[in-house]
Amino acid sequence: MGLFKPSQAAARAGGRTTPPYPVSPPRRRRLLSRLARFVGAALAFVLGGVVLLLLTTFSYYSSVIPDPLALRQKEKAPLTVTVLARDGSVLVERGAAAPNVPVDLLPRHLIEAVLAIEDRRFYSHWGVDPVGLARAVVANYQAGRVVQGGSTLTQQLAKNIIVNSERTLSRKIEELVLALWLELKISKPDILEIYLNRVYFGAGVYGVEAASRRFFEKSARELTLGEAAVLAGLLKAPSRYSPAWNPTLARERGQMVLAKMVEAGFVTPEQGRASVIEEVKFAEWQIMRGDTGVEYAVDAALDELPAILAGAEGDIVVETSIDGRLQRRAQQMVREMLETEGRPLDAGQAALVVMRLDGGVAVLVGGRSYAESQFNRATRARRQPGSAFKPFIYLTAMESGLTPDSPVRDAPITYKGWSPRNFDGRFSGPVTLREALARSLNAATVRLAMSVGIIRAADTARRLGIGSELRKDATLALGTSEVTLLELTGAYGAFASGGRRVTPYLVERVRTSAGRVLYKRQRAPDEMVVAGQHAGAMNDMLNAALIFGTGKSAGIPLHPACGKTGTAQDFRDAWFVGYTAHLVGGVWVGNDDRHSMKKVTGGTLPAKLWREVMLIAHEGLSPLPLPGTEPAGGPVVMGMGSDLAFDGEPGPLPGGQPQR
Repeated sequence: MGLFKPSQAAARAGGRTTPPYPVSPPRRRRLLSRLARFVGAALAFVLGGVVLLLLTTFSYYSSVIPDPLALRQKEKAPLTVTVLARDGSVLVERGAAAPNVPVDLLPRHLIEAVLAIEDRRFYSHWGVDPVGLARAVVANYQAGRVVQGGSTLTQQLAKNIIVNSERTLSRKIEELVLALWLELKISKPDILEIYLNRVYFGAGVYGVEAASRRFFEKSARELTLGEAAVLAGLLKAPSRYSPAWNPTLARERGQMVLAKMVEAGFVTPEQGRASVIEEVKFAEWQIMRGDTGVEYAVDAALDELPAILAGAEGDIVVETSIDGRLQRRAQQMVREMLETEGRPLDAGQAALVVMRLDGGVAVLVGGRSYAESQFNRATRARRQPGSAFKPFIYLTAMESGLTPDSPVRDAPITYKGWSPRNFDGRFSGPVTLREALARSLNAATVRLAMSVGIIRAADTARRLGIGSELRKDATLALGTSEVTLLELTGAYGAFASGGRRVTPYLVERVRTSAGRVLYKRQRAPDEMVVAGQHAGAMNDMLNAALIFGTGKSAGIPLHPACGKTGTAQDFRDAWFVGYTAHLVGGVWVGNDDRHSMKKVTGGTLPAKLWREVMLIAHEGLSPLPLPGTEPAGGPVVMGMGSDLAFDGEPGPLPGGQPQR
C-alpha cells in the first residue's frame, strides 16, 4: 500500500492527485541553484586537483630534468670496453654509443618520413593530440582490433624517458603530463632531435645514427629517400619489420611509409614511386644482426676478466691474442660450409679453434651464427670426441715402452657383453701401433688401452690439459667421455710443441685508456708434460693418419701436419684435431639437440674445414719439421694384445655403431 491514499473524488476523476506538499517556483529555483553550486564546486575541485597535479608534476620534472636539452646526449655507459686484436686493430667496442646527430643535419626526407607515419600533426598539437586520438579510436573500432595508435611523438619520447614501463593507468597519466611538460619547456625541433637519437630501431640499436650504420652501413646524414622510409617504418614494430630478419617485410613497410608521405604532401607521386624502395640496398645480414664474425671470440676473452672489469672505472682496453682477419674469415667459412655441404647432411652446427703453440687463441668460432645463438660451442659444449681421444691411449703406450712399430692385434674382443667393432666391420689382425692409430682401428685401440691401463690413460689426458670428467671403463678408449673443443685442441698442442703443455688463453693485457695496466698475462714457465721422444713418436703416428689414414682429406701442401679424426656413436658428433709446427686447430660438427647427422665423420666436413682454415692461417709461414720426427731407432716390443690388464672397474659399456 502507498504512503498516500487518494481521495474518492480523485479516484473518480481518473486517479489524478496533487502532491501533498506542492513545490513552489521559488523553491525549485533554490534547488536548482544549490545543484549548480554543487556541480560547480565539484568541477572546481577536480580542476584544481588537475592543476595542482600538473604543477606538482611539472615541478618534479623540473627538478629531476632541469635541462631537457641534456637528453640529447644518451646516458654514457659506465664502462666502455675496447677489445683489440693481436695486431692492435679494434675488434669491437662494448658499451659505446653512436654519436648524437643534430636534427638540422639530418635529411629533410627522414624527418618527413617519421612524421608521415608516426605523427603527421606534430607541429599543430601541444603534446597530446585529441584529433589523432579520436581518429585512432574510430579506426580501431571499425577494424575490431588495434590498427592505429593515438600517441604523439612527444608522448613516445615521454614513454622513452620514463624508466618504469608498466602498462598502468597511473603510468599513462604520467606519460601524458610529461609530454605536456616537454612541449612547454623545449621547442618542436628539439623534441624531434631527442626522440630520433633515443628511439629503438630493433636489432639492439637505439638512435637513428646507430640504426643507419647497422642497416645501411652509412651515417644517417647520408640516407636516401627510400632508406629513410624503411627506417621510419621500423618504429611501429622494430622486431617484426627488421631488415635483419625479414628484408621483404621491411621493404613493404617502407613502401607504406612512402605512400603516407605522398598523402601528406611531403613528396610528389613521382618521387614516391615503388622503385625508390626497390633500389634500397641493405648491409650484409651478419652486420645487421650484429654478427661481424668476432663476437664468439670477444665474449670468450671478456669471460676471463669478470673480476678486473667489475672493479674498473672509465674506459678499458683489452689486448687479445685473436687474429682479426683469420677470425672473421673462419666464421664465414663455418657458416658457408653448414649452409651448403652441411644442410643436405643434416649438420646444423659447428665450432672451430686455432691457437699458437704458446696457447694464444687466434681463432675461436662458437657456432654458425652469433646472431642466432650466443651459446659458445667451442668453450661450453661438452661432446663425445670419439676416436679423437685415442692419441692419449697411444701416448700412454709410448710411455709404457712401446714404439710406433710395436704390434697390436686387431681382432674381436669382448668384455662384459661389449664387443667393439671397427668402422668397416672387418678386423686386420696384427698391425703396428702406427697403422692402428692412422686407420683408427677400434678393437686394436681397446685392446691396447686395457693392456696399458684405463686409469693411466685417463691420467695422461689430464696431464695434457683435459679437465672434464673422464670415464673409468674401457669405453674411454673410444672417446665416450665428453670434452670441450677448446680443451681437446689445447691438449694436442703438447704434441705440436714437442712435449710442452699448451694452456689456451685469449687475453694478453688489460689497461685503462690512460695507459694504466690492470692485468698482464704472466708467461708460464715451460712445463714438459711429454718426453721429447714420446712426442716425436706421436707426431710420427699422427702424421701417418694424414698420409694414409682417416685424415687424408686434411693434408696441406708444404707444411708437415698431424691430426686425428673422431666420430661419436650414431654420427652425433664429428671432429678433427690437427697441427703443424706453427699452429694447432680443432673442428667439431654436430647438432645442438644431438640428433644424428647423415654419416658425417671426422674425415669429411671437419677435416675439410680444418684444411681450408689452415691454408689461410699458414700464408706467409715457412715450413718447419714437427718436433722429434727425425728417424730414430728403438726396440720393438712384441707380444702386445694377448693379455688384458685392468686397473679400474669398467662401468656400463655402450654398444651401437662403431665409429672412427
